[in-house]
Amino acid sequence: MIGISDIRAAGERIAGHVVRTPTVASPGLSALLGAPVTAKLELLQRTGSFKARGATARLLALDEAERAAGVVAVSGGNHGIALSVMAAALDVKATVVMPRSAPARSVETVESAGASLRLTDGMGEAFALADRLRDEGLTLVHPFDDPAVIAGQGTVGLEFAEDAGELTDVLVSIGGGGLISGVAAALHALRPGVRVWGVETEGAEAMSEALAAGGPVPVALSSVVSTLSAPAVSQLTYDHVSALVTEVLVVPDAEAVRGCLDLAEHAKVWAEPAAGCLLPAARQVLERVGDGARLGLVVCGGNTTPAEVMEWAGRFGLR
Repeated sequence: MIGISDIRAAGERIAGHVVRTPTVASPGLSALLGAPVTAKLELLQRTGSFKARGATARLLALDEAERAAGVVAVSGGNHGIALSVMAAALDVKATVVMPRSAPARSVETVESAGASLRLTDGMGEAFALADRLRDEGLTLVHPFDDPAVIAGQGTVGLEFAEDAGELTDVLVSIGGGGLISGVAAALHALRPGVRVWGVETEGAEAMSEALAAGGPVPVALSSVVSTLSAPAVSQLTYDHVSALVTEVLVVPDAEAVRGCLDLAEHAKVWAEPAAGCLLPAARQVLERVGDGARLGLVVCGGNTTPAEVMEWAGRFGLR
């Protein structure tokens, strides 16, 4: 299990390379949800999402031989962007494996950063190719099954705990579980009374299915939210979530996209569906915990285009 000392150490290592993102009260979201809301704006992080933290923490931990050989990562979007940009900044050769369904903007960003891009038919095939490249000598920078990466992502929770006012419930999106594992570990140490809730979208339910099964299991992926679409969680992230997270909530893709529109209108931030899913989940949390809730939302990323959001909105009949 990742502890607060691991997260603090990661924070010290990456401090000169990443942004301490704003933690702000949101009057607009507070009015929309009917409860005080504080947002951690990781969409303002370098590379547009929290992923820069974990990628940087892992890259800075490479030894000389690993740096010389280069690194490989699997990504539905944000991890690949983060690794390619941060590897270029640290002069490390990077290969990124992505499914063809990854957002076009993410693919373009990876290529423009100078990484070698490999495309596959799906996330399962992407992980398999990355494993083969690891066997050929590259160092795998896993998006979530790595203690250094989780500690890096945990700095989000460290900063949230230090910068936010009173909170009762914090909501965090889940793909493979690296972000929520780190955030929950930090909040458990620094804000032990705060409940942490995970959020997934339908068709990207790797953690909720793992919790139901008693351990990681492969899942079928159908969500439009590629950045949450892990084919399975890891034992490491499962252990953190099962021990530290109150519950994992699942929301429809359509509600995640509606959440993007609500974040733009009411919070004045441009977020991707992996963050938009927090708003319908927040309504579920408020129904369960009742009066007195003070919500914290980790707005994890903003790497989507207006055209993509409007295409999804049209598909789901949203206006």
